[in-house]
Amino acid sequence: MVFFSLFFSVGSNNENFIFWFSSILSAISISSSYVFVYYLIPSFLIAKRYRQFLLYTFYAVVFIVCAVLMTVVFGFVFFYNLEFQQMPALTKNSGVILVCVLLIISISSAIKILKHNYKSLEEKKTLENKFLQTQLQLKEQELKFLKMQIHPHFLFNTLNTLYGFAIKKSDKAPDMILKLSNLLDYILYQVDKSLVRLQDEINHIEDYISLEKSRFQEGLQIRFDKKLIDKKLEIAPMLLLPFVENAFKHGAQIDEVVSVNITLKVDVKELSFSIENSSKNKKVLETVLG
Repeated sequence: MVFFSLFFSVGSNNENFIFWFSSILSAISISSSYVFVYYLIPSFLIAKRYRQFLLYTFYAVVFIVCAVLMTVVFGFVFFYNLEFQQMPALTKNSGVILVCVLLIISISSAIKILKHNYKSLEEKKTLENKFLQTQLQLKEQELKFLKMQIHPHFLFNTLNTLYGFAIKKSDKAPDMILKLSNLLDYILYQVDKSLVRLQDEINHIEDYISLEKSRFQEGLQIRFDKKLIDKKLEIAPMLLLPFVENAFKHGAQIDEVVSVNITLKVDVKELSFSIENSSKNKKVLETVLG
């Protein structure tokens, strides 16, 4: 109302006319803005029902034009006694009045659309964050599953082998106990870290291989090729060790020998890990980490 009062008071001293004229235009602008902001835009424009939105917008514009013309007639009849020339120039120019009303409606509608877009962006970001969190949780569950793949049968077999060496008072027993201790410490306590050095993972793989060699004796043939560039590279703990354990578990004896071939390559952008065990149906497991 302040806008209309200041704008249409130019060239007029009739304060009573300006008050009523501005009040009526304000009522038209407010009611029309309300219809657009709370009904037409949410129900049709945002809902992408464009034909209905254009149709009802046309009806609304017709209503606004009629209301503006009736306002001009109201001032012409009740305040200036049908003397059209005495009316201020701006108040009898229907085009100017209509532009002012539509300007206010347009600003209100634009604010509504901007708020909706901002809210949509916030909701989209929230959904993306939830999606990323869900993916992270799934990855964590997968990692926990992999960490659990070091089955108890390995521990029991190793302890049985260690028991046999202890009975024979073999010099290998202390070294096996140390390697088993290190491996169990890594499996039970180090896995809670988000990252460990790749070299640490390799060291524990080698300890694991050494324990399996002690258990299989002459019945194991293994090759572990490593090509490293960055020894400070970090990976998720227990990322590779479960594959090694499964290779021994599912390896088939051919001529009373289990064969396992492991290849680890690291370059600037990628870690490549492949493992192959002896099997009647030969399969190669290869993992590439970017």
